[in-house]
Amino acid sequence: MKNMGGMLLTTTPFSEIVMGNTALVRAMVEAGTRVVTSYPGSPTPEIATAIQSIPPDKRPFYFEFSTNEKVAAEVAFGASINGHLATVFFKSVGLNVAADSFVQFSLMHCLGGLVVVLGDDPGANSSQNEQDNRHYARMSYTPVLEPANPTEVYEYYLEAANLARATAKAIILRLTTHVCHAKERVAFKGWSPPAAYDDQPRFDPTRGSYIPITARVFPPKREALAALGRVERWVDERGLHRVIGSGGERGLITSGMVALSAREVLAEVPETLEKPAILKLAMPYPLPVRAIAEFLAAHREVKILEELDDNLEKEIKALAYDQGLTTRIIGKSELDDWVGEYTPDKVRAILHRTWPDLVPVPRVATTAMPVPLRPAQMCPGCGHRSAFHAIKQALPADGAITVADIGCHTLGFQEPYRMGEVLLCMGASTGIGSGLSLFNHSRPVVAFLGDSTFFHAGLPGIVNALFNRHNLTLVLMENGTTAMTGHQEHAASGRNANGPVEAIPVRRVLEGLGVRNIFEVDTYRQKELTELMRQALAQDGFSVVIARHPCMLLFTRNQRRKSGYQARHVHIDQGTCARIHTCVQTFACPSFSRAADGSVSVNPELCIGDGSCIQTCPTGAIARAGQEGGTP
Repeated sequence: MKNMGGMLLTTTPFSEIVMGNTALVRAMVEAGTRVVTSYPGSPTPEIATAIQSIPPDKRPFYFEFSTNEKVAAEVAFGASINGHLATVFFKSVGLNVAADSFVQFSLMHCLGGLVVVLGDDPGANSSQNEQDNRHYARMSYTPVLEPANPTEVYEYYLEAANLARATAKAIILRLTTHVCHAKERVAFKGWSPPAAYDDQPRFDPTRGSYIPITARVFPPKREALAALGRVERWVDERGLHRVIGSGGERGLITSGMVALSAREVLAEVPETLEKPAILKLAMPYPLPVRAIAEFLAAHREVKILEELDDNLEKEIKALAYDQGLTTRIIGKSELDDWVGEYTPDKVRAILHRTWPDLVPVPRVATTAMPVPLRPAQMCPGCGHRSAFHAIKQALPADGAITVADIGCHTLGFQEPYRMGEVLLCMGASTGIGSGLSLFNHSRPVVAFLGDSTFFHAGLPGIVNALFNRHNLTLVLMENGTTAMTGHQEHAASGRNANGPVEAIPVRRVLEGLGVRNIFEVDTYRQKELTELMRQALAQDGFSVVIARHPCMLLFTRNQRRKSGYQARHVHIDQGTCARIHTCVQTFACPSFSRAADGSVSVNPELCIGDGSCIQTCPTGAIARAGQEGGTP
């Protein structure tokens, strides 16, 4: 797709093969969305990529990467109560960050409509847990639409936008990893940009209670509950819930991507057997009572097939009891039913346990040869590798406690670095480190934090460490970008999603907070970093080491775009190499390979020639191509 931005603004009907995240952006355009906000996190970054393919001066809506998910949700909410259709998107655990504000949206009159796009992650493909955000929906009385493929992502966003406007409420569009990243040909409608947008502020405090104090709690809650009933009827009347097949005595109730897995498995059932009918729910919450009750009444036994927790199962069993239905309802039965993605293989195994006469024994995949493990690792030339290698020299061999945070540098917990022994979530490292420092007079505590996370959620922990005089050292890993999720800008980058801005320097923020002990060095200067770490650890109280180096993946990518670019790499002087293997075992750049005879070679396809490894060789056997090895 050469011109994604142009495609997204095409005014005539067309079809194109796109991923779910791209289909979503086209729907935003068609729906007349005016404000879109986000904080990057998989599986949703490609939504922003598609948005940014449209030049800022041609985008029909405003877009920003906010400093975190909570702020992103609040900006979108502010736009919606001012009369503009707004959307916020983030990953599954991003809702945890936004929750304090999000849980109140259903109590507010969102005049322009508000769509909350969640990138949930069954299988924990890119997340630290496998949480089921349908619980948040129920807790906050927020309706959920759940598409199964890119076509439904497009269609359901349009439905969510219309529903949000009609009810003046927030609506969740719950995507999952495979739905975000799946590709198919989607038929898009035409789009006519309006001659002029209604950009008049329409906020009116008399439209609803925007001040949630005790005396005003109950009317908005009653309205939120009433709105759920209106939403249930809307989706029912739109015919979004679908029954597939007749099924005779057996049936399946499911939603989202799981419905596709079920259809794939049931396609293998011999024609001589009667396949179960499938009730595919477009909206798992609020529960579509009429559609489910009719389906249950039409079948002798029904299997509830849902990823993660048994939300639907519990509600459907309660519904059947209340309505006096005698249908046998089959839910989860084994521990693994609560874990992982419901891919076709997993669904096949579950349905075989449920109906062994219908679904044969699951096939066991075989491979001609064993597949080697491919653990995640830092890129060649990564400044974090140099930082960990240098910092490790400054720590006592058996005494330091190191605390990780979210980012590429999280990979420091792996061999051979073993840096970062505990991790919770973004910005937690300083607070955890503070707790580990209490009643601790013998083991230095070192916390790590990325520069994007510093602005996202790191500041409160730093303020707390200063305020309460905690004794620990924070290593601020500054690489100038939000690298892990696709090199999005942050407040210190000097750019935002719409162009250049004045950077907010990390050091100046620390100084403004009152941090007195600040040490700063490029991570490639490893000996200097080791010495500065020793100095920082010797300080009483809170100290910060800013370990800075550009993300080399981004830097190299930008260099390759320049004319005259020539790839570089290092080589091993085999005559000088003593086969100590520091480069392979201790520094551990993936560009190095050790042969059976102990010799070390460089893979030129991986090596970027940054030279950060040269200083690590005890014998000076590593040199840039065209040079001889020298004194380390």
